[in-house]
Amino acid sequence: MPGTKPRVVVIGGIYVDMAIRCVDFPIAGQIAVGSGFSCTPAGAGLNQAIQAALCGCEVFLVGKVGKDNFAELARNNLENYGISCDFVFEAEAKNTGVSVSFVNSSGANRTVISQGANKALCAGDIKTEEFERVMASADACLINADLASDFVCAAIRAAKLSKTKVILDPALSGEQLESKSGQMPLDYYTADILVPNFAEAAGLSISASHNIHTAKTIGSDLIARGVGCAVIKLGAKGALVVDREAASHIPAFEIKFADHGGCGDAFDGALAASCAVGDDIKKAVKFACAAGALACTKFGAMEALPKKAEIIELLQTLP
Repeated sequence: MPGTKPRVVVIGGIYVDMAIRCVDFPIAGQIAVGSGFSCTPAGAGLNQAIQAALCGCEVFLVGKVGKDNFAELARNNLENYGISCDFVFEAEAKNTGVSVSFVNSSGANRTVISQGANKALCAGDIKTEEFERVMASADACLINADLASDFVCAAIRAAKLSKTKVILDPALSGEQLESKSGQMPLDYYTADILVPNFAEAAGLSISASHNIHTAKTIGSDLIARGVGCAVIKLGAKGALVVDREAASHIPAFEIKFADHGGCGDAFDGALAASCAVGDDIKKAVKFACAAGALACTKFGAMEALPKKAEIIELLQTLP
């Protein structure tokens, strides 16, 4: 129908981020005096859903929260952006995911994360006719794999069954990267678009040499193992798009850097939005690079996510 918004299903973690500023970090047995406090909704799923909504999409977020005041804070925030919370489930016996950070006078931080209800998402949550209808009507499904791998696999299979394009951020932990196993669950390799950063892509590759110059080889290795297209995020160097046809480098935008907090989520959410309107992959990655760059010009994560008009304005500065 003319004028219908592209529809995106986003699957990922929901947290509330609490940050306290202090001159110095407290040592064992010591109480440090803080100079400021913030409490904001956060998490890859929440941020990426907001970015897709800011790009003009109808967005459904799939996640899990506890039965507490933090859940209400997260839901209210999502609804303010017009995001459907029909599939934001509740876990009776768990708290909403929380991250607590201490930030000292030099900007360094120490963070503790409690996954809480995010760990309780299970395949049964999405085995409903209502979810199947929404997934079947979606133009793209963006999955951030910061959840239990069994659930992520179930979500990928549900999207593939509905013939909905799957965009997967593998979200590998430091521990997974250190193991250098070069493996993900087999379902992950069925993604239409895999969006790792360079460290993740290198950790998934069997290539002996892991540097920017071998990114094309690393991407080709992922394609050979089943991925439809690999979009490797290279930070200040832009992104590399590798599919069965070719490898293309999308250069970064020159911006005044402030903070990289929301960059990855802005990239993923904007990429899903661009793919949902039918843009080819190179155009979609260029759009995503612009979103990620703009997010780096502001402090914070959710607060830094750019609007569609801002992204288009930056794209227009290209020769």
